[in-house]
Amino acid sequence: MDAFTAGLLQRIRTTQTDLTRARETGDDYLVEVEQAELEDLHRLAAEHGVEVAAPGV
Repeated sequence: MDAFTAGLLQRIRTTQTDLTRARETGDDYLVEVEQAELEDLHRLAAEHGVEVAAPGV
């Protein structure tokens, strides 16, 4: 796995964790921010052929 792929997957995992935390604390604004970031990261992964496992897998 190259550095780009590893870094992208790490950012996705971190963003998923941050999104879960925002939901748990009821921070609606942060939920929107993290969700948008996660969507952007998934789009970037798809554009570069990086497969992203479903959360918890």
